[in-house]
Amino acid sequence: MTPEELEAARDRTIEDVAAGGLRVLFCGINPGLLSAATGHHFARPGNRFWPVLHASGFTPRRLLPAEQRELLSYGLGITNVAARATARADELSAEEMVEGGRILDAKVRLLEPAWLAVAGITAYRVAFGEKDARIGPQERTIGRTRIWALPNPSGLNAHWTAAAMAEEFGRLRAAADGPDPATR
Repeated sequence: MTPEELEAARDRTIEDVAAGGLRVLFCGINPGLLSAATGHHFARPGNRFWPVLHASGFTPRRLLPAEQRELLSYGLGITNVAARATARADELSAEEMVEGGRILDAKVRLLEPAWLAVAGITAYRVAFGEKDARIGPQERTIGRTRIWALPNPSGLNAHWTAAAMAEEFGRLRAAADGPDPATR
C-alpha cells in the first residue's frame, strides 16, 4: 500500500466485529491507517494483537486480520474507543476519547458481552475517567459486563513483550472461561 493510499484512509471508520452476548468484546484505541484502508482491525504487521490472541489460547490458530469475522464463532469481537482512523493514537484528543467512552458504554449496554477488554490502559483511563486504573480486571462494570484493561498490543508499546502480553490475555481468557461474571 502506498503512503498516499494510507493517508487517504485518515479519519475513516471501520465496522465493528460484534454481536450480542459475546464472551469478550476486545476494544482497541482507534483504527490505524492500514486498518482503515483494509477494513481489518489490528491490520498493521507489527501489531501483536493476533499473535497474542492465539498464544493466550483465545483462538486455536493465529488468525489473519482478514479473518476477523471468525472471532464471532469463538464468542469474541472487536470495537474501538474512538472510531476515527489516525496514524498514531496520540493524534486523538482527550475529548474524543471521553466521547468514545460514552459511545462504548452505550454499545456495551446494548450488546451485553460478559467482558469488555480495553487494549490500552491509557485509553481506558481517559475514556472512563479512571486515572488510577491498572492492567487487569477493573472494579467498574457496564451493566453486567465486567471490564479488563489490557496492554496495548501496538508494536510501539515497548513496555510489554509479546510473551508478557500473552500471559495477561491468558488471565482474561481464564476469567472469561470461568463462571458467568453476572453470577459473581
